[in-house]
Amino acid sequence: MNVQQAIVGCRTLVVEGRDGIARNALLAELARQGFLIRRPPEDLHHVDPTQPYRELLAAPGLLAVDGSMIRELVYGPLRRGRSRVTWIQALDFAEAVAERDGAILHLVAPASAPECGLPGRVAPGVAEAAAVEEITAYERAFRTLAQHVPVVTVDIREVGHPIRAPVLRRSQRWLKARKLTVG
Repeated sequence: MNVQQAIVGCRTLVVEGRDGIARNALLAELARQGFLIRRPPEDLHHVDPTQPYRELLAAPGLLAVDGSMIRELVYGPLRRGRSRVTWIQALDFAEAVAERDGAILHLVAPASAPECGLPGRVAPGVAEAAAVEEITAYERAFRTLAQHVPVVTVDIREVGHPIRAPVLRRSQRWLKARKLTVG
């Protein structure tokens, strides 16, 4: 399955990838295709970390979720020594995505991709060994989740260039008026 097949054949897409990989072009394309783009809250719920994701998946229609608890599965052990999300919760999330006719888009960037917003594959201030650990942890997570939900690996260079913001134009009513008169 490639990106176009995932867009056409899925009602739910979860966009996930390492920190620093640009995803704006892909999210813009999904929005143009009719997907409702949602981002989960930055901090996980302190009692039930899966609650915000269940609420997001309850939305009707086409849905694209930017980021997920997979990030916590990867970065939790690397940064804090443990994850606040269990594998059982992550697999339940994957099955919920699959039940909504969904897939997970695994964004990857090659070592020299300028699109990833980082010099090479190393995040600022992170040693190359740590970057290799991140890549390995993501690959392990996606390999495990692929047993429960389709996982589509997307090279960010295939998506296209980021969309530029429109040029701001002055309001037409101010074209002829030079002074504001009150009275």
